[in-house]
Order: sequence, then C-alpha cells, then structure tokens
Amino acid sequence: MFNLVIKNGKVVTADKVIEASIGISNGKIAAIIESGTEVAAEKVIDAQGKYVFPGAIDTHAHLNDPGYLWREDYAHGTAAAGVGGFTTIIDMPMQNEPAMTDGKILAKKLEAVSPNAYVDFCFWGGLVDYNLNNLKELDDKGCVAFKSFIGPVSPDYVSLSIGQAKEAMEICKEFDGRAGFHCEDYSIIKWEEARAARKEKNDWQDFLDSRPVLAELVATQNIIDVAKEVGAKVHICHVSHPRVAEIIRQAQIEGVDVTAETCGHYLVFTDQDVIKNGSLFKCAPPLRDAAAMEGMWEYINNGTLSAIASDHSPCELSEKSEAQYGVFGAWGGISGIQNVMQVVFSEGVVKRGYSPTLLARSLSQGPAKAFGIFGKKGALQVGFDADLVILDPDKEWEITPESLHYVNPISAFVGLKGQGLPVCTLVRGQVVAQDGQVVGQKGFGEYVEKLK
Repeated sequence: MFNLVIKNGKVVTADKVIEASIGISNGKIAAIIESGTEVAAEKVIDAQGKYVFPGAIDTHAHLNDPGYLWREDYAHGTAAAGVGGFTTIIDMPMQNEPAMTDGKILAKKLEAVSPNAYVDFCFWGGLVDYNLNNLKELDDKGCVAFKSFIGPVSPDYVSLSIGQAKEAMEICKEFDGRAGFHCEDYSIIKWEEARAARKEKNDWQDFLDSRPVLAELVATQNIIDVAKEVGAKVHICHVSHPRVAEIIRQAQIEGVDVTAETCGHYLVFTDQDVIKNGSLFKCAPPLRDAAAMEGMWEYINNGTLSAIASDHSPCELSEKSEAQYGVFGAWGGISGIQNVMQVVFSEGVVKRGYSPTLLARSLSQGPAKAFGIFGKKGALQVGFDADLVILDPDKEWEITPESLHYVNPISAFVGLKGQGLPVCTLVRGQVVAQDGQVVGQKGFGEYVEKLK
C-alpha cells in the first residue's frame, strides 16, 4: 500500500505527457502506474485531468536571510516558492549578513534558516577574491555551485578579474565544482555610467544604455574561453539575449561544460517596460527589446538554456525610489519566485504553443542536472523525491499584491494576466501549498547537498 497516490493526472516528463497515476511511499516516488489501474493507498489526490509536473527548481534566488530580513526571509520566500510550484530553491550567497564565503558562515546560515523553510533548499557558495582557499570546504558542506561577478556588484560582495576567475576555475575543477558567473563586463558598464554622469539629468534609457548587450557578450565569451582552456565547469547566470545564448550553444557544441539559465522576466517583459514603468522593472542584465525577448524562447526549447530561474531579488518599496536614488541608485532586482511557473506555462504553452514538456526540462530536469542533484530531484521517476506540482491548465489568473506571499508584496509581475496555474504543490510527498495558500509546516524544508 502506498502512502499517497496522485491519480487521473496528465504526467509531464522531459519528453512526453502520459495519463498515469503516481504512487508515493516514504516521501519518494515508488511507482508510475498505468492510468485506470486500481491501487491501494492511505490517501488519494485526484488530479482530475490536470497536469502533474515534477517540482520546479529555482536555480537563482536571493532570500536575504540572515541579515536583510526587511527585504525577504526564508519563511516568506519559501512560502511564495511553494505556492508558485518551486519545491527546491538554490539560494545565493550574497545579500546575506555576512556573505556566505566559508564553512562556518554556512553552518550559521543553515541553523538560522532551517526552522523557517517550507520547501527544500540548496546553497550557492560565495566566490570572491578572498575565499579561494575556502571553496573546497564549501563543496564538502554541500554547496552546489559557486557564484561570482565579472561586472559591478553591490558593496557587500566582490567582483573577480578574469585572472582571478581562471584561478577559481582551476580550484573548482579539482573537486568537480561548477563556477557560476554574472556576466557583464565591468569596464564597459563603468565607462558608460561615467558617460551618463556627464548629463545634467539621467533617464531610464541612460540606464539601459549603460548595460548594453555588448557587455554581456564580452563577459560571457571571456568566461567560456577561460573555461575551455582550463577544462572547468561553468554556469552563466540570467542570460538576457539570444546573441548571448548563441555563444553558449556554440561552446556546448564544442564540448565546453557550460550550462546557463534565463529568468522569467526576460521572457515576458521588454526594455519598453523599464522606460514606461521605471524602477520596478530594473534588473541586471536589463530587459531587452521585444525581438530579443521572443528569440529567447527557442534557446529554452532546444536546451541551450537548461534553466528558467526567478533571480528573486526583493526589496522595500522605498529602495526602488527614483526620486531619492535616481535611475542608477534605485534598487535593481525583480521579485518573481512565486510567479515563474505560471508565467512560463501561460506564455510558453498557452500563448506560443510549446509542449508542456518544456517546463519539465527547464524548470526541473535541466536545473537538477546542472547543479548536481539529479537522481534526488528533477524528474518524476521511481526513487526520486516525491516533489510534484499539479497545474490547472484552464485556470485564469491575474497577479495582485494580495496574492503575493513576500515580505514586500511588490513585483514587476503585478498586473500580469494569463492562464494555467499551480494549484497543489508537494514536497517529498507532503502538500505544502494549495490553491494559492500555504498549508505546509514551516521547517519542513530540508537542506539538499550536491550529490557526490
């Protein structure tokens, strides 16, 4: 007898959609059962013909805990993740106090956040110029990758030069680690910001011009060239333009072990949203033009981009104030951890006609494989954790501040309308969110280490 059976669902894998039931025992997927087969279970959830997806994995989230709790914390951030269909989040090492750059800091962070997590979580380790000797220690403690910047970064973190990035890759290669990079060229951005500063007044076009696609292209190519020379594994964060994706695709064809992600906001918004609406749509790299936004979809569909992340980067509304901070000083980041899955389904499957398998690949399998947790997470297969999302493909929605579970219910996604919504999220066989509400137990979420 199973602990739980999900019956009458359209089960979505990376390559097909089948009508089947899923048997769950002890938090694991125990069987994929032919539709119509009678099975005994302690509890049954009737999916009623809705899609059943593997739990989504957010490869890029800033939950600001511990340290910056007025922006976000684990209770609110993981609650929002669960409601939105993310069953595992990979938390970034910066915008923590202090930045997570060694094993002692990791242990303190784990102690602080574990009692408050509704869904499972992994850690990015820090990668800065003063912790190269700590990377192996962080890997030993389960970090799935190591995050660095080639472009400008907030004062609580440090950018690397290309030379420093090369040494970091050499170190990571020794323990089969993956180095991740925010790829925007430092010198281009700083020079363009200086040019803009000569003007009497700056507008949002000046901000967009200060971070051109060229800066992303140059930095990405440099990191790939170094990775190819070293033989290292790298990950390119938040790709914003198909020209950048094409560089990555060519490197993959040549055999470079480079994975990459984009984000939900690059698939639905454009630079015109920044110009029209201002700081709520400010992010880095910035939103691109409509043709670039449209072109990104095929690089997801063909697997070049293995993940669609949120880059959830929350703040207080006051930190977005253009009047107080100007276009360059206002907080740059979009809160989206609750909305990625519904937006990708609505924009990709409903609007553009992609198969629902695109979500299973880019939100589950691709992320799990890139970050070394496939086998435990990332697919609806026997032996994997029973992380599942039931999605109603007919459910129409509008994102409102009241629907958001963040500390600060502000987001560029507010006001967006679409079709197809997660209505039930399970983590290791337990329902943690249903119909837009959190029903799980705080502290149920577990720390997930990279599989060795």
